[in-house]
Amino acid sequence: MSVQNHSPQQTGGPNLLNTEIIRNQAELFRGECMRLIQETGKACKRMNDDTIKQLDQRNRNIQFLKKELELKLEEIILELDALTTLQSRVVKALETCKEALRATVLCLEERMKCVPSDRLHDVVDRELLKEKEVIEGVASLLQRVVDQITEQIRLNRSAKYHLEQDLKEKFEAQCIDNSCALMTSHSIENPHQSKNTSTLLPSLTVTPKQWENTSDINIAKQTATDMQKQLQATTMAFQMNIQENKSLKSQMENQLAKVLSELAGQQKIREDLQVATTEAERFLSLAQTRLHLRHQRPAKEQCHDPAQSQLLSEVQQLTAQISRLRKAVAHSEEEQRAIVRCQLELQENIEIKANSLYIDEVVCTQHREPIIINNF
Repeated sequence: MSVQNHSPQQTGGPNLLNTEIIRNQAELFRGECMRLIQETGKACKRMNDDTIKQLDQRNRNIQFLKKELELKLEEIILELDALTTLQSRVVKALETCKEALRATVLCLEERMKCVPSDRLHDVVDRELLKEKEVIEGVASLLQRVVDQITEQIRLNRSAKYHLEQDLKEKFEAQCIDNSCALMTSHSIENPHQSKNTSTLLPSLTVTPKQWENTSDINIAKQTATDMQKQLQATTMAFQMNIQENKSLKSQMENQLAKVLSELAGQQKIREDLQVATTEAERFLSLAQTRLHLRHQRPAKEQCHDPAQSQLLSEVQQLTAQISRLRKAVAHSEEEQRAIVRCQLELQENIEIKANSLYIDEVVCTQHREPIIINNF
């Protein structure tokens, strides 16, 4: 029996060529897989390093923004404290203005109570009216400043709230980024699980509105100075008016003393005139009685002798003297009535001046004494 030679391909045994090809292909594939694994590892490491760098950079940015926001927040807090203090000062200044205005109006009303004859539109009235106008202007300005400060405080508080919210959000973002930076491929159980993340958008930094509108405050300070000057001017006008009224009152009192003295003199001279008239009338009656008795002499004895002539002359002269005395008494009564009128007029004017002095020196001074205008 002859043995036939067959090739592996012909006998159906292992195909070495195909096996070699497959083995080579597998080896090549394995090499490619190794390269892929190496490339993937390098890519993962590179991307992880880049991510960590970006996260670190983001953390530094957030840290910088946080510091900026903290500085802004500190400025806002300090500014709020300053505004609150300023608001308190301006409110107190406004209350002072209201008190000063009330005192000025009361002074004007009190001076209106003066007697009409003494109610003159004098320097004090003009200064009081000017003072009222100045105080009303300052009060209006201070009220506007209070309103502006209140609005600025509201805006600053709103800015403070937004700054605090922004800081809170940045702190949360920083914590999340720090956690992300600390993560490794081995720190998570399932690398295929991913949490929902959102791209961190740059936070809008809140810039607080600065309190720059200080012009009204400066104006308020200037008007406070103006009001102080006006109050001083009014006080000086009061003092001068009080001194003038005191001087006039003193002059009238001196004049009244002289008038009273003259009135007493007139009363005395009138009494003396009346006594002299009575005495002269007695002498006249005596002379007339003598003449009447001499008419009863015997007819041949009734001659116009020197005694008769003397008696007739005496009656004539006494009658003339009595007439003059009576005229003097009447004139004295007129003078006395005129002096009494002067007395009453002086007493009335003195009373009027005393009332005006009481209003200016006591009542108005008491109203104005509590007024203290400090710098706003």
